Amino acid sequence: MIGAMISADDYFRCTDETVQPQELLDGIVVGQAAPGIRHQRITLNLLTRLKEHIRQNGGSCEPFAAPTDVKLDDFNVVQPDVFVTCSPELLTGQYLDGAPDFVCEVASSNRSNDFDRKLWLYRRSGVREYWIIEPQTERIFQYYFEESSAPEVYDFRTPIPVRIWDGRLCITVAELEHTEGR
Repeated sequence: MIGAMISADDYFRCTDETVQPQELLDGIVVGQAAPGIRHQRITLNLLTRLKEHIRQNGGSCEPFAAPTDVKLDDFNVVQPDVFVTCSPELLTGQYLDGAPDFVCEVASSNRSNDFDRKLWLYRRSGVREYWIIEPQTERIFQYYFEESSAPEVYDFRTPIPVRIWDGRLCITVAELEHTEGR
């Protein structure tokens, strides 16, 4: 099936539950390499921080991590590294049917997709906030589409305000790289 143009409905019919990292981009199934340890440490700790913030503040939003599918339109199904939805009605049981409020991608072998293709898709689809964490250069590109299409750029040691929550949560990426109990 990889390489043939298909719709999102066909994609879901062929993949009851996605276990392999893959996405449907412009109707083409694109396989992805499994993420490395640094990548996973950052994403899982980010997921934990987001979940704790929501729980402590009685929020109705819910965070998810890859390989959870997000159907953006009839020919694009992505698996963001981390995303938050504040619209529970978009959860189908199998995937999120619509744009998340917050998306974070940790750039790795698919760097051009994160900075080009997905940036355009997320903006067009209605994602409110998009972070690209780039471990190689230790920079974070934060897009808040409700105000600008240009990113704010941070380093790993600078606290970054989560804009969908008006900055009530700040995250320092360097802290996400540490494992508890070490």
